[in-house]
Amino acid sequence: AVLTAPDGVRALEMARSERPDLIILDVNMPGMTGFDVCAHLKADPDLATIPVLMLTALSGVEDRVKGLGLGADDYLVKPFNPRELIARIGTRLRAKRETDHLRATQQQIRTTFEHFVAAEVVEQLLADPSQVALGGQLQEITVVFADLQGFTTLSERKAPEAVIGVLNRYLDLVVEMIKQHGGTIDKYLGDGVMALFNTPLSQPDHALRAVRAAAHTHQALAGFHQEIEPDSRLCINFGIHTGKAVVGNVGTAELMNFTAIGDTVNLAHRLQSIGEGSQIIISQATYDQVKDYVNARNLGPHKVKGREEPVVAYDVLEIFP
Repeated sequence: AVLTAPDGVRALEMARSERPDLIILDVNMPGMTGFDVCAHLKADPDLATIPVLMLTALSGVEDRVKGLGLGADDYLVKPFNPRELIARIGTRLRAKRETDHLRATQQQIRTTFEHFVAAEVVEQLLADPSQVALGGQLQEITVVFADLQGFTTLSERKAPEAVIGVLNRYLDLVVEMIKQHGGTIDKYLGDGVMALFNTPLSQPDHALRAVRAAAHTHQALAGFHQEIEPDSRLCINFGIHTGKAVVGNVGTAELMNFTAIGDTVNLAHRLQSIGEGSQIIISQATYDQVKDYVNARNLGPHKVKGREEPVVAYDVLEIFP
């Protein structure tokens, strides 16, 4: 579909209202030259991505340099061959489709991850969007559940606004530690957090990263408690499990969440429920990957909901540098 504008001023107005896929622009026009129109287009963030093909009788090298320097994507001199014009239009439209797809992918990555992972992780994903598969895939990850012990009791004796303030401070501490170690915040669960490691970026040491994030949270907890009222000092229990899970976007076209699904997630949650008094409870699978870096106590087999066979759990007592 072709739209025409009688002059440069009207062309700018139509560009803003119609958002065309490509603009073919003359130079010698009434009211505003094509060079001026091109400069205005490229200076407007909302219009700058529209390809501009300049089609003009000005054939001098300086004119070509000026047009391309102002941001024109192509420059064709009159008289022109219609077949060449059509070929150049096709080339520019194909390039725009590819650019639009890349931009949409980057925006999806930014929207999905920017609030849940460290900024440098988002930048890595934007630099190479192929590193993340948003459609869903089965892969090994380490899942972390963190939960505030005693928060329900605290909620019953404090005003709601005070409770939210305390909760947010604890969540800030946990989330900051998880992000520092490369984890992805999956979701908030009331007074708890679910986090993933080894996604969206590959992390060969994902199990160790997860355990270190939990251990360093506990190390920071003593100083953190000095900053809040004694009756608001709570324990943080962690459950950590390493295994296969389906990772990807779940939801509808209007609202999606990047998450993990599967028994690995369920087991990490069950392990967290075992903890008491700021314990880090890890599974056998996680222990096998971090045993050279931790001092952990074997808690023996535990019967957990949803599993017929008991699972062996470990309490991490110390993590080595």
